[in-house]
Amino acid sequence: MTPRLRAALLPAAALIFIAAGLLARVGGLAGPAIQLWMAGLVLTGLPVVWRTLRGALRGHFAADIVASLAIVTAVVLVIPLPGLIVVLMQTGGEALERLAEGRASAAVRELEAQAPRVAHRWAGERLDDIAADDIATGDHLMVRPGELVPADAVVLDGRSHVDTKAITGEPVPRLAEPGTLLLSGMANIEGPLTVRATAPAGESQYARIVDLVRSAQASKAPLQRLADRYAVWFTPITLVVCALAWLASRDPQRVLAVLVVATPCPLILAVPVAVIGGINRAARQQIVFRHGGALEELGTVRIAVFDKTGTLTVGRPGVRTVHARPPFEVDEVLRLAAAVELRSSHVLARTVVDAANAVHATLPAATDVVEEAGRGIEGRADGRRVAIGSLAYFDARDPGLAAQLAAMLAGLEHHDGTARSAVVIDGSPAAILEFADQVRPEVPALLARLKAAGIARTMLLTGDSAANAASVGASLGFDESLGDLLPEDKVRHVRALVDRGEHVVMLGDGTNDAPALSAASVGVALASGGGGVTAEAADIVLLADDPGRLADALLISRRTLAIARQSIWAGLGLSGLAMGFAAVGMIPPTLGALLQEGIDVAVILNALRAAGRAS
Repeated sequence: MTPRLRAALLPAAALIFIAAGLLARVGGLAGPAIQLWMAGLVLTGLPVVWRTLRGALRGHFAADIVASLAIVTAVVLVIPLPGLIVVLMQTGGEALERLAEGRASAAVRELEAQAPRVAHRWAGERLDDIAADDIATGDHLMVRPGELVPADAVVLDGRSHVDTKAITGEPVPRLAEPGTLLLSGMANIEGPLTVRATAPAGESQYARIVDLVRSAQASKAPLQRLADRYAVWFTPITLVVCALAWLASRDPQRVLAVLVVATPCPLILAVPVAVIGGINRAARQQIVFRHGGALEELGTVRIAVFDKTGTLTVGRPGVRTVHARPPFEVDEVLRLAAAVELRSSHVLARTVVDAANAVHATLPAATDVVEEAGRGIEGRADGRRVAIGSLAYFDARDPGLAAQLAAMLAGLEHHDGTARSAVVIDGSPAAILEFADQVRPEVPALLARLKAAGIARTMLLTGDSAANAASVGASLGFDESLGDLLPEDKVRHVRALVDRGEHVVMLGDGTNDAPALSAASVGVALASGGGGVTAEAADIVLLADDPGRLADALLISRRTLAIARQSIWAGLGLSGLAMGFAAVGMIPPTLGALLQEGIDVAVILNALRAAGRAS
């Protein structure tokens, strides 16, 4: 039985008992009607009272205390119908809350499921498949193209590019060759690598990320829901009025009447109705609130924290600049280089082809193409000999040519985090290609909207280099930018803010962001590519590949909370007025329950506005 179905059983049962008792009463069977209502009140009210008592023993005093007192008083006085109506309202509100929630987060299970499960260990000349958990420090392992590195390791043999974005946030794949240190969870792209494990799988970087998510979720303070904040002061007022009614009349029915009309249905019903409306409105904009508490908490945030790679940037390298050396022209270099790169398996080759396709409808056919995996490629296009590769690639072929290319590189401004390739045409240095991740064009507007919506401080936390983080952060107007951060560093910075009492929202997209998303007051995942671990660790998921939806989510949240507060104040005001009449004996318990239902209808109708368009 699902949690949502279980939550719907109590209000359904209460409604059935109310209806059955009314039918018996209409049929002239007053005694059986009372018995039906009493049986229903005990069966459906006991779980509500027990849950309230357990919460009170833990120090949690919420909006359901007055409702539970009304239920108990109705049982003691054998006046069951008002008590059953209270049960219906209380459990109905809880069912609405459950409806507003998404499925429970399975972040840790998702992380563990995606961890490398199998490793290939060398035993002499034989390669054995073993469980990743059996890896020991010093084992020699084979990592094939397309596989994840199963444990922190150092490369012994082979050359390939590895995708490090999920772990470190670096957008440009890293060249792995003998001596390169690799972290578990990085993806091998091109060629096989032989590595030596420097730690068991259980002590490697991926395992630390799993532990970070688990500890962040366990230590995250529970949200104080909007309804509970109002219940903190409304409940004592109700108890004072009950005491005054008793002292003035010694009539227990007046006390029950006060409790019934004071049952905070605006808190129990109006808030979840507004929250559901806000969640549905957000869903139409491809924003998924995984539970109602996330919508409530988002409306209070004052600090916004962002990952960089894949969140503020497109998450993949592109050709940023072509530094052509006269007499070569940029368009000519791109066209000839792309013709050869079209035959390459190198991770950056596609970006060169894309850049050329943006300005050239067709590319010449390349022949005599020879590639040295991970280093460079050479071929013939339009009758010209074209080579593209790293400085080391050319140094091994022609040291004099490499010296000229080195001089070209030395004359360029240094941009940290930028990858470069050299282009040689007919034996002459032709150009230097610079590759870098690109900032999404919608980011400046997003930051401006967040500031306008009341976000007081913005922070950039990234695994990319500190210099690159500072450059991007300054260009976009961030209040603070920090780089060279591992997942545990991001968690530390986010948790420091939360521990100071700040309300923090964080937006990220990579595996390395998952622990920090769990630690934030509200974690938001940009999940257009599927989301995976990050989406599972987050409270809110943006399905569209548009970080600007964060501003939409914030505005929806704040509008929803404003409508909910309107309903609360109107409902509690009417309930307070009714309490006064009930305390002096002008409203009996059953009439009070029906009157409270009328108040409920009014505040619910107002709360439903949260599902509509902003005015």
